[in-house]
Amino acid sequence: MYLPPQFTAKDPAIALELMRAHPFASLISTDDEGLPFVTQLPLHLLEEGDGTLTLLGHCARPNPHGRYLRARPKAVVSFLGPHAYMTPRVYPDLARVPTWNYLAVQATVEARFVDSFDDKDRLLKHLIHDHDPAYAEQWRALDMEFQHRLMQGITAFELRVTALQCKVKLNQHRPESHASMLSHYDAGNADEQALAGWMRRLGLTGGGPA
Repeated sequence: MYLPPQFTAKDPAIALELMRAHPFASLISTDDEGLPFVTQLPLHLLEEGDGTLTLLGHCARPNPHGRYLRARPKAVVSFLGPHAYMTPRVYPDLARVPTWNYLAVQATVEARFVDSFDDKDRLLKHLIHDHDPAYAEQWRALDMEFQHRLMQGITAFELRVTALQCKVKLNQHRPESHASMLSHYDAGNADEQALAGWMRRLGLTGGGPA
């Protein structure tokens, strides 16, 4: 992705936090004609002791994305954090233009498929724990034959992260806008308030260049 130096996240922990807080990602690879093919899906971030990052997920078996990944395992995963419009009215002068502020993560990945029932079960339990832990007991109580039929209906995979980029676009290079931006975002919707929180966390409060 386009990543100007002023918007590159300095702390690698920011990317991991965004991936966990906004797990509904876009998996992007190519189809058999070489065109981009995109599947939106929740992913579980697994961090190994040696620092290796792996994303766990699955798609429906009829989705051709599984077939495309088997043929071409290299792909990109895109995570989008909070984002919002920024009005040029935040500047003290008039000769300015609107923009959009956002936090995003892009991971280059290599796909490996999870085919056995037990391995799929472990993968699904990670996702259940992330999004609906109260459902775990109900899942375990399902008839085993029914569970096996369900497992046959999905294509499960591990996506090993080979490169990671994190973009934090909060008008860092325009400190004259920060105080007014904070006031504007504090009074806004949930995404705007989240951006205000990130501005404070990164010291973008109008006190001069960050």
